Amino acid sequence: MQQIMKQAQKMQQQVAQAQAELAAAEVTGSAGGGLVTVLMTGLGEVKSVRIDPKAVDPEDVETLEDLVLAAVRNAAEEQRELTEAKMGPVTGGLGGGLGIPGF
Repeated sequence: MQQIMKQAQKMQQQVAQAQAELAAAEVTGSAGGGLVTVLMTGLGEVKSVRIDPKAVDPEDVETLEDLVLAAVRNAAEEQRELTEAKMGPVTGGLGGGLGIPGF
């Protein structure tokens, strides 16, 4: 029982370390060949959105909206992949089907 508690405590420390690394990490998503770029933390917080002036057409706002959405989705996918890379080895696949956030 004591061994299980030690393993659980070690895993908890590893999860905390991985979460700290994710919080410090940044990922970028882009769309339109770089016309729109989104910077996001490894925890999924959007830090900035950059829009190249070439992407701004008052007659076609829908395209710009689509580019922003695509860039956010691209950054979110990068963030998910980073999370899997950081948390997967720590959890050994635990939580995958359990609905535990970040796993």
